[in-house]
Amino acid sequence: MLLYQMHEFGRAWMAPVTYWAEAGAKMFGANGGWPSTIPGANRLAAGYELLYRIGKDYEKPEFGIHRIEVDGRQHPVIEREVLRKPFCRLLRFKRYADDAGNITEMKGQPPVLVVAPLSGHHATLLRDTVRTLLRDHKVYVTDWVDARMIPASEGPFHLDDYVRYIEEFIRTIGADDLHVISVCQPTVPVLAAVSLMAARGEATPRSLVMMGGPIDTRESPTQVNDLAVDRPLWWFEANLVHPVPANYPGHGRRVYPGFLQHGGFVAMNPERHAQSHWDFYQHLVEGDLEDAASHRRFYDEYNAVLDMPAEYYLDTVRIVFKEHLLPRGLWEVGGERVDPAAITGTALLTIEGELDDISGQGQTRAAHALCSGVDDEHREHITVEGAGHYGIFSGRRWRRQVYPQVRDFIARQAARDSITA
Repeated sequence: MLLYQMHEFGRAWMAPVTYWAEAGAKMFGANGGWPSTIPGANRLAAGYELLYRIGKDYEKPEFGIHRIEVDGRQHPVIEREVLRKPFCRLLRFKRYADDAGNITEMKGQPPVLVVAPLSGHHATLLRDTVRTLLRDHKVYVTDWVDARMIPASEGPFHLDDYVRYIEEFIRTIGADDLHVISVCQPTVPVLAAVSLMAARGEATPRSLVMMGGPIDTRESPTQVNDLAVDRPLWWFEANLVHPVPANYPGHGRRVYPGFLQHGGFVAMNPERHAQSHWDFYQHLVEGDLEDAASHRRFYDEYNAVLDMPAEYYLDTVRIVFKEHLLPRGLWEVGGERVDPAAITGTALLTIEGELDDISGQGQTRAAHALCSGVDDEHREHITVEGAGHYGIFSGRRWRRQVYPQVRDFIARQAARDSITA
């Protein structure tokens, strides 16, 4: 139970070292300064910066989407908070048209709710997803709050609560014209939320786009799935759940700490990360500033992690990865049975990466068998050749290969007056 406290002690101990390394990188790397003229100064500067970046703290990044380019023209973008809940903020990115200095809000674009994963990284991991979608859509995003920043007085947060949050966000935006995109982990609670709304006779979104998610982890199990199956639930609670230390607002809250999740991420591909850091050092020595900047951008996001509420984490391990309650038709949320077959008025698009090592092939596609009430003409599946997990929603392959198909799918559903079973 002292692991989190020991981690904080280690961070405090490392702080002077990282400050010193940052100062050394600037001193030996500054153009015009006499230290930069010392033989080997470039290697000293590169070594100091590498040490600084390995030891520094990584705070939550900003989305930083202020303008986007469409058809060669720049369009202003404003980020605003639509709804604040204890564990999540619903954000809206509003795109405007700039016509000779006359700024007006874009009209007539389909609204899209991007449900970001609550699985270690911040919602800003989907920055590229959001920026690309803004070309043709009104974009809303779930911005999950770091659990260590939430006072324990706010109470626990379970997977059931996640489902209720999604329902509330859909109602807040308005389901009739809405399209929901869930990336990775939220495919499960999003499908549950829409299933429950459909079973009650509520309006449901026009379409669901599910990307690389664990709908049925019995299909093509990955290393992540195997870990959940091989260890008993008590092992996860005993080894991965810890109380938040006293130096955070969430003091005493039980969480799955972000630093443990980050260690798990790195442990999946340690050689690749080690090579990446060595390459970064070499780029700095050789003066390859573009590649060095690319490394900084990636790891500024990758190394920024959040704590997850323990109740939610353990629920997910049990319900999604161990007992497979959703695909088995046995999941109940607040006493209501989750039945995806109740969905009839919502089109379905599933997307998987050929080389995804987090959600294996078939895990997301399994949603089609569950959503038997959706007509074949309103369902599609895409397998992205050569893409890993992140490639289906971020990067060049997402922008050039995946997004055009997502955009066209949403446009077809938005053009329909209604969808009937």
